[in-house]
Order: sequence, then structure tokens, then C-alpha cells
Amino acid sequence: MKATELDRVDTRILAVLQEDGRISAVELAERIGLSPTATGERLRRLQKDGVIVGFTARLDPHRVGLGLLVFVEVSLDKTTPDVFERFAEAVQRAPEVLECHMVAGGFDYLVKTRISDMAAYRRFLGDVLLALPGVRETRTYAVMEEVKTDGALPV
Repeated sequence: MKATELDRVDTRILAVLQEDGRISAVELAERIGLSPTATGERLRRLQKDGVIVGFTARLDPHRVGLGLLVFVEVSLDKTTPDVFERFAEAVQRAPEVLECHMVAGGFDYLVKTRISDMAAYRRFLGDVLLALPGVRETRTYAVMEEVKTDGALPV
């Protein structure tokens, strides 16, 4: 996928939106020094071009009962296109999986999940993760401390 050409104003818009996705169009226009109309046109273009993929609320996972963050290395029994496809389709249906990335290296996928506690993780591991198509082996890494979680891209 080719990167979209972004000028200085576009990158400023993106930086402000990553700080505050609920900013009003008028306030955004004031902060970047454009008219509301010009700012709105740029926003629509950035969305149409797929640079801005959506707006969401960031929740405190501890306050919603999902305080345990776990990363899991997943190795598949075979590395063939059909096994990759079946695994990817099945992991899409697992709501506990926040992110899943195919990686290069000593294992096939890195899965990020949030659950309430270690007992819930044990159930997820046995009932969901190990039941996914092609899973041969997993390695679990429970997070002891979250050091940086803002997730903003350095535009």
C-alpha cells in the first residue's frame, strides 16, 4: 500500500486529532490556522484516502474489568497459505483478541489480549486460542507494568 502524500497542515491536523479526537471542527481550524471550510475539506480527504480510519473512545481497561494485558506468541503446525487464512479468519471472531500480527522470526503470530485476570486468561487459552485452526504451540507473556500506551503515531 502506497503512503498518502501529506503536507505540513495535514500532519498538524493528524497530530491534533490524535491528541483529542473529539475536538470541534471550529477549534481544530483555529489550532491549525485554516478556515473551518478548508479544514473540513482536508478532513474529508484524509478520511476518503484512508489516512483517518475512524474515531473511537479510549477506555481505562481496569475500570471495565479487563486489567490483565497479555501477549502471546503463536506457532502454527504448518505455514501454508490455507492454514494462515483459516487462522486469520478464526482469530477475527475472537472478541478477546485486541490485535493479531503475523510476524517474521521464531513464531508465526503475536496476539494481544486483555482479560480480567489469570483465571480468565487460562480459560481463554484453553477454550479459544488453542482451539484456533493450526495452533501448535503458544508462549504467554503477562504484562506486569504498562510503560507507554498512548499509541499516537509520530506524524
